[in-house]
Amino acid sequence: MGYDKVEVPKQGEQIEVTGDDELVVPDDPIIPIIHGDGIGVDVGPAAQDVLQAAANATGREINWMRVYAGESARERYDENLPDDTIEALKEFKVSIKGPLTTPVGAGFRSLNVALRKRLDLYTNIRPTYHLDGVPSPVKRPEQMDMVSFRENTEDVYAGIEWEAGTDDVQKVKEFVEDEMGFDSTIHDGPVGIGIKPITEFGTKRLVRKAIDYALENDRDSVTLVHKGNIMKFTEGAFRDWGYEVAEEEYGEKVITEDTLWEERDGEPPEDAVVVNDRIADNMLQQILTRTDQYDVLALPNLNGDYLSDACGAQIGGLGIAPGANVGDGRVLAEPVHGSAPKYAGQDKVNPTAMILSGRIMLEFMGWDDAADLVRDAVEQTIVDRKVTYDIERQIEGGEKLATSEYANAVIDNLEDLA
Repeated sequence: MGYDKVEVPKQGEQIEVTGDDELVVPDDPIIPIIHGDGIGVDVGPAAQDVLQAAANATGREINWMRVYAGESARERYDENLPDDTIEALKEFKVSIKGPLTTPVGAGFRSLNVALRKRLDLYTNIRPTYHLDGVPSPVKRPEQMDMVSFRENTEDVYAGIEWEAGTDDVQKVKEFVEDEMGFDSTIHDGPVGIGIKPITEFGTKRLVRKAIDYALENDRDSVTLVHKGNIMKFTEGAFRDWGYEVAEEEYGEKVITEDTLWEERDGEPPEDAVVVNDRIADNMLQQILTRTDQYDVLALPNLNGDYLSDACGAQIGGLGIAPGANVGDGRVLAEPVHGSAPKYAGQDKVNPTAMILSGRIMLEFMGWDDAADLVRDAVEQTIVDRKVTYDIERQIEGGEKLATSEYANAVIDNLEDLA
């Protein structure tokens, strides 16, 4: 198709998708990239250079297609999320983006949420693992090796809410009180009201992704994290629907924790994935006190936001933590951190999270050799104490590098390892 203000690279082929939503990736794919807002102008190009080097080192080529969202889109299109960008991400299937600014309170809703909804990227995947040499606030950060599967389209992020003082919120309040019988629940005075939808459809496709990942990657367990003891008909339903998937769709490949103890004295069958569940607030404790007992987490949207950030803190913070949004036959990789506009353009911040988000992208493309090179080269660079300011100030004998210098150091190590 044609685009208004961006150009499709003249070289390269398009990634295709089979009827089973499997990616068919050529050795020279076209991949859209959004550098992002704020520090995106620094970390975007840095990650792009490292990922290109990994592709080249394994005999491949990435043909980058620069597309725009947020501030850069407003400058070029006078809107935050132009059709060019949405169509490019749809057409080319695999892409990567930097951070986009979401204002608190007034202003436009989250562009990240908008992208996930418009592309039906219903799973947010955040692998959390410690890199040797990265300072951590916990004693044994190497125990952290979890992968969070966060539902991306529902829960309180669905955007169904009404502002205090409006006619619409008054209508909702009156309906809740008069028609539904909650006449003594909402306090008097101004009130904002939101709705929290959690569906069987949304839950089950998310839990399938988590279980499939565990089976394909030799993970031992999938934990459903919920607050179903209080929100019985939303998060409690998430738990119940998750167990239905495990019990009805996977046969002997998956076993629930209750069955494990009732029938097998706690001994799982060989190569089977154990599905269990934990209350969300308790899980925030468990990831600190029993870190090595958990593997893959499946969570509703808000719990996934909280828990994955808490996991990220244990491995050195959000400047290290990668992520990706995944749908059926489509991937949009993105770092976990925000846009930090006060550091924009200073060539200062840590690009590791975006680089490692690119690693997830490479894994989904089937380029495991390139993905492994990226991780190993990043880790070697940090072990060598060649780091950006955020890590340099926490270690002794470190060499403080600019964002671009750090990317070059990673590329040097990558080429040495290839």
